[in-house]
Amino acid sequence: MPSAVAIARRSTERPRLRRSSPAPADERIAPGLHALVGPFTAFIRVECGLSANTLESYQRDLRDLLIDLSEQGRTVIGEVRPRDLSRHLSWLHHERKLAPASIVRHLATLKVFFRWLVSTGRLPENPADYLDRPTRWKKLPGLLSPGQIKALLSAPRPEPDAVPTAMPLHLRDRAMLELMYACGLRASEVADLRVKDLQPTLGVVLVSGKGNKQRLVPIGKPAQAAIREYIDGCRTRLIEQTGDKSAGRLLLSRTGRPLERVAVWQLVKKNALRAGLKGVHPHLLRHSFATHLLQGGADLRVVQELLGHSDIATTQIYTHVDSTRFKDAQRRFHPRP
Repeated sequence: MPSAVAIARRSTERPRLRRSSPAPADERIAPGLHALVGPFTAFIRVECGLSANTLESYQRDLRDLLIDLSEQGRTVIGEVRPRDLSRHLSWLHHERKLAPASIVRHLATLKVFFRWLVSTGRLPENPADYLDRPTRWKKLPGLLSPGQIKALLSAPRPEPDAVPTAMPLHLRDRAMLELMYACGLRASEVADLRVKDLQPTLGVVLVSGKGNKQRLVPIGKPAQAAIREYIDGCRTRLIEQTGDKSAGRLLLSRTGRPLERVAVWQLVKKNALRAGLKGVHPHLLRHSFATHLLQGGADLRVVQELLGHSDIATTQIYTHVDSTRFKDAQRRFHPRP
């Protein structure tokens, strides 16, 4: 029989999300709270112009919040108090063990949601105003050396047992990797590229980044050569054999359909293992692109534009990766080195 202390402790514990619950997420949200999901989703899609991936993250974070509030006994949004939101963030940290960066993103979703509620007259005041932004740990990005990059870019090759008439998909993989490193592209950005985004005469590519913000990024000659070889030797053949299912996209799967972001991750990992590299992911090529530019003397503002960062503070993390450049500048230019 449980002790009185155990019973008391249980009575003060806040409800937890039940992962084993068979009910879909929406069925676990109180109807009065669930009625807000559709209008808010329309707002962030139309008014905020968020990318598809960011929109999906906001929707997922909002559902986590509304399920948690429902399990705390809140049935309408007017019942929500600052302490309820604080408990939610605490639960994300202590129970779900989310990383600080993920909690910061949850908080961003939460704040946008409650600002929208106030601006549309659904709430008289904002309970999220009382929440402090948690300190986000500055984790230095990983980095591949120029030698490791060379090995990775050389990894795509025909399968050993491939017949001579097999589709040369290694040309696609090489073009994809060359593009990601040459232009510092995210996985979603390289997957979304269309053939018309390439401007070979100018040697640039038009990239659509987060929030549908567009930027022009130069393409180096090795990447341009890999793209031409892929288009002539693989993409054209894919369309001929499978029919035009490409929707104008540059990178295609073996069935001729647009390559998805998840497939980009898988192909990067596959070719990294082939090159003898572990722990490689698409963003590591982006980190390496930025760091190698700074090591070569590129201006921080230029790197910011190439990466598509709206805030230079996001780009400045790369200045901490390579301190040798700054030590050399100090020795060369300081009057008392």
